[in-house]
Amino acid sequence: MEEKIFGLNDIVEMKKAHPCGENRWKIIRLGMDIRIKCEGCGHSVLIPRKEFVRKLKKILVKQNEES
Repeated sequence: MEEKIFGLNDIVEMKKAHPCGENRWKIIRLGMDIRIKCEGCGHSVLIPRKEFVRKLKKILVKQNEES
């Protein structure tokens, strides 16, 4: 199975949109669980990494890790 590489502060698109209508999420915490924040309303959600990988559709904006 192909694993998508994602990092902190990346903007991702999930398979299902948030109830507010936005489908852009910012990764704000990485670990066993991943916290993502809705770019529309600012609501944050903590989900297990395995579930996040399964629900991830694509990475929209890749954050540079150089800084």
